Amino acid sequence: MVPGGDHAEEAIVPMADGANGKDEVRAMDTAWDGGEDPEHPHGGGGFSMKNLLWHGGSVWDAWFSCASNQVAQVLLTLPYSFSQLGMASGLLLQIFYGLMGSWTAYLISVLYVEYRARKEKEGVSFKNHVIQWFEVLDGLLGPYWKAAGLAFNCTFLLFGSVIQLIACASNIYYINDRLDKRTWTYIFGACCATTVFIPSFHNYRIWSFLGLGMTTYTAWYLTIAAALHGQVDGVKHSGPSSLMLYFTGATNILYTFGGHAVTVEIMHAMWKPRKFKYIYLVATLYVFTLTLPSAATMYWAFGDALLTHSNAFSLLPKSGWRDAAVVLMLIHQFITFGFACTPLYFVWEKAIGMHHTGSVLLRALARLPLVVPIWFLAIIFPFFGPINSAVGALLVSFTVYIIPAAAHMLTYRSAAARQNAAEKPPAFLPSWSGMFVVNVFVVAWVLVVGFGLGGWASVTNFIKQIDTFGLFAKCYQCPPKVHH
Repeated sequence: MVPGGDHAEEAIVPMADGANGKDEVRAMDTAWDGGEDPEHPHGGGGFSMKNLLWHGGSVWDAWFSCASNQVAQVLLTLPYSFSQLGMASGLLLQIFYGLMGSWTAYLISVLYVEYRARKEKEGVSFKNHVIQWFEVLDGLLGPYWKAAGLAFNCTFLLFGSVIQLIACASNIYYINDRLDKRTWTYIFGACCATTVFIPSFHNYRIWSFLGLGMTTYTAWYLTIAAALHGQVDGVKHSGPSSLMLYFTGATNILYTFGGHAVTVEIMHAMWKPRKFKYIYLVATLYVFTLTLPSAATMYWAFGDALLTHSNAFSLLPKSGWRDAAVVLMLIHQFITFGFACTPLYFVWEKAIGMHHTGSVLLRALARLPLVVPIWFLAIIFPFFGPINSAVGALLVSFTVYIIPAAAHMLTYRSAAARQNAAEKPPAFLPSWSGMFVVNVFVVAWVLVVGFGLGGWASVTNFIKQIDTFGLFAKCYQCPPKVHH
């Protein structure tokens, strides 16, 4: 543990219940921000490489984690979504869902603060315990919400990990096509199993930093390569041509900005979780500089060709730059796999009573049974692209948009709860009724457009992929091989 780190994680509410709301919040802030900055503990002396690489909990770390976790393989499928949506809808929907995603991430952080404050008034300590989203729901709204949150979140993270594996195989194929994509999936499954050794999010510091560099490189590579390549002969931009494709594309974008199923765990890994509120928004704004230019330029250059090429790499000519982008994306997917799996590992550890075990090796062994089903699913459904949309419509819509918004409305439905809220409504929307209206809109919009229409479209599209390529497809969307 970092010297001074213990101090930083002490109770948030260090006082009797007697104090009134205002003082309490002020005291909470001092208590929370009063923890020494673990970067420069006094008396701990010196600054070690291990601290830099391994123990992260600053605002920057959280920003890096959020930003690098939002776009990974999705970057490669966004041009495909643009070809389904057309240029105008593509740009508008990205901005719309980006802001909506930031709003629900903000709600999640408010609920986390509320839960932690209530619990610590009762004298609960979170010393060796990672708070997770389902525990927040349980503490604020009871067991049924806990069950719903747990079911959606775990399924989403499970498929999130599956998607990362599929993406690995799909990408490396563009460097080395001697093996088919299915064989590559076997190999990467084995590599990804090593993530069981990484204890918690504090330890992802150097990785999220590198990960962001990798996605940034790839995004600009796509933009510049497509611009230099210029438009293909007779390029057509016929999107949106069908409702099914339109909503499939829209749902992939919903999926892109719904990367915050791990929000609570990232926040818990911060030394001062209070500061998390706006981090997600700033991360999203940075992500826009990656996703908007790359998808728009790719679509401008290739048009309708993207409809049958869900991986953007497949259309660009082979070059050293492209190989570099592929390799970087592979490493990044490995990291994202860890990100998606870590909360699953926590849930599993809590279920079998291993969460407080000190030994890293024992915990790693206990986590291994989780990697097998992920591996298996990636081999059954290798549909890179369509699977993102299906997961977006059926899981992300609830996990990330509907449940947080509904939970926020219910938590603060009584006047007393609003009176004693640990977090008051934000400066840009100072009234509770304003927040309520926004939440109702989010729930309604995502239910109808995301889950309803999006679910119908992406599941239809998914079934079409199964009919065309079959389950256990050996090589999804591979060009036929030329025999010399």
